Amino acid sequence: MYTVISTEGRAKRANFDTAHGTVRTPAFMNVATAAAIKGALSSADLSEAGCQIVLANTYHLHVRPGDETVRGLGGVRRFMRWDGPLLTDSGGFQVFSLAALRKIKEEGVYFSSHVDGRKIFMGPEESMQIQSNLASTVAMAFDECAPYPSDRAYIKNSVERTTRWLVRCKNKLHELNESGGALNPGQMLFGINQGGVHADIRAEHAAAISEMDLAGYAVGGLAVGESAAEMYGILEAVVPLLPFFKPTYLMGVGTPENILEAVERGVDLFDCVLPARNGRHAHVYTRFGKLNMLNARHEREDEPICSSCACSVCKTFSRAYVRHLFKAKEMLAMRLCVMHNLFFYNSMMGEIRSAVENKCFVEYKKRRLAELSASAGAGI
Repeated sequence: MYTVISTEGRAKRANFDTAHGTVRTPAFMNVATAAAIKGALSSADLSEAGCQIVLANTYHLHVRPGDETVRGLGGVRRFMRWDGPLLTDSGGFQVFSLAALRKIKEEGVYFSSHVDGRKIFMGPEESMQIQSNLASTVAMAFDECAPYPSDRAYIKNSVERTTRWLVRCKNKLHELNESGGALNPGQMLFGINQGGVHADIRAEHAAAISEMDLAGYAVGGLAVGESAAEMYGILEAVVPLLPFFKPTYLMGVGTPENILEAVERGVDLFDCVLPARNGRHAHVYTRFGKLNMLNARHEREDEPICSSCACSVCKTFSRAYVRHLFKAKEMLAMRLCVMHNLFFYNSMMGEIRSAVENKCFVEYKKRRLAELSASAGAGI
């Protein structure tokens, strides 16, 4: 169930009730691709960082350790000891981005594993079976994320096939949930809107998938090379055509700036590897821009990464110590920066929710964008 609590323009503050708990939106999904956050974080660390919902990847867990193995261990949430909601990506994006050799057919995709080269086939039914074995809270439909740029004819054919695949996904997941053997018979399905930067194709696809009465809807195929203006333009064209009383998820996005802009356009859910990836490379977020902890200027700074941050890292350690850990090649350096970045993202989402609920989001967004563009992170 999805209940809208408050609105400001198209921005929404809502509660998304699932079999594994309620997600207060807008929310950021912390990315645990292989059932772990890169940077040596555990599920307990995610709770400390204020995480509400985790994303894991169907393709990666199918390849290693195997979805049947995960099923035998109680599903991915039990496997990683995470007791909140969890969404699994369908594997489609990884199939198209990681597989060097692939062949797209109406039945699905034939490709070689990026790990050991073995031949794999994945179609809508296979993706649903894998995600049912993983027992995630939300399963994503199997789709094609067309490369950017692609010509209009290719995009149109791809989107039409993705629509046909969505029908098969819906039928298969219903069958699995009703079979009596599903670990999570309340598993929900989200459909994915595609269409590249062609607003009319996107609009037609949004109308088609909205008729299927799914648990939620995602906008995919963005942040893949197009400009920020193009992405925002697509959101303005598409989000109003998706069901208002269902959660809207912008896949693979993004920066704090992207999130603020997308919330204003009606998006509820986000995921992105940036906070963890940047943290592993010594790049940390502060209220006034980004910092590079490898910069020499931090060598003798006894202050925290961000003086206004309430995370355990900022309460405990200095910039000088974090920089030293990176220079000494200590794994703790990555762990501390990733923990801080995830706390930063989840705290920002909490501020966004409060702002929408208090009808001051436009003012909040303007202030935060000004802060984020400040010069504190010069030289990152």
